[in-house]
Amino acid sequence: MTLKSDAEVYRKIVECLYQLAPHEGYTQSLLDGVRFMRSNRPLQNTSVLYEPSIVIICQGRKRGYLGNEVYIYDAQHYLVLSVPLPFTSETEASPEEPMLGIAIRLDAVVIAELVTMLEASGGPLEAPRGMLSSPLEAPLADATLRLLSALASPTDAHILAPFIVREICYRVLTGEQGGSVRTALSHYGQFGKIAKALNRIHAHYADPLEIASLANEAGMSAPAFHVHFKAVTQTSPIQYIKSTRLHHARLLMIRDGVTAAVAASRVGYESPSQFSREFKRFFGRPPAEEVRTMKASLDLLPPTHLVDIAVPH
Repeated sequence: MTLKSDAEVYRKIVECLYQLAPHEGYTQSLLDGVRFMRSNRPLQNTSVLYEPSIVIICQGRKRGYLGNEVYIYDAQHYLVLSVPLPFTSETEASPEEPMLGIAIRLDAVVIAELVTMLEASGGPLEAPRGMLSSPLEAPLADATLRLLSALASPTDAHILAPFIVREICYRVLTGEQGGSVRTALSHYGQFGKIAKALNRIHAHYADPLEIASLANEAGMSAPAFHVHFKAVTQTSPIQYIKSTRLHHARLLMIRDGVTAAVAASRVGYESPSQFSREFKRFFGRPPAEEVRTMKASLDLLPPTHLVDIAVPH
């Protein structure tokens, strides 16, 4: 692609997103697992939780903070998460230039098929990473434009869009940092054991979760499990479970309108007062105030799969 054609692709991508994401917040696309995002204002120090996904920001900028690392995702860089991770984000946006983007949930079956095929071709593997930002190259930008165009039509969304999503996954797996992504998504070694533990936590966050049992299922001693868990998530298993429950509780209160007590019970808290204390400590506001603030600043359109309910990512 020439520079001129690159600029044309990006211009058309932004035009499509203005049409597909007309309102601030999240808009569910015609294809399950794909959502559009829009923010008309800057947002700072927001606690978020992303599931395994590809996040392509086409206008504006977002920064993710995980441990001591900073991840930029904007019109030149996309974000990939190979495991579900809670972190802090910031958004650069304005009414004149909204943040516009698309989030694609990683389908385990599609990823497994692509990784197997790439392994057969002998592609290089690198150290796995749970989260990374990588340059948005021309082939991926072109596939993103074709996906947006397909999602504007019900027929195209049903027939063409799934194949374009598969192509986007392929482009990510073979991109500049594709080796790290493939290794992570292949669930090799200690990283793979922690990834399976994270998936278990997200599937059963409302159930009693004993760290000793999670470590045993991962085939590790409890001390080794803690070390490898923190290496992937930058937090302890207990704090990770707590943040997962609190994020889901916040989503329940905003999306479904349930009370703090009901949300606490649904995510596994036995004590509403303990839930309220931990919620305020984590988000910086009591549950009722947080819900009012979020509803005032974000139009959340269900269904939602990415539990970043403070800002569209």
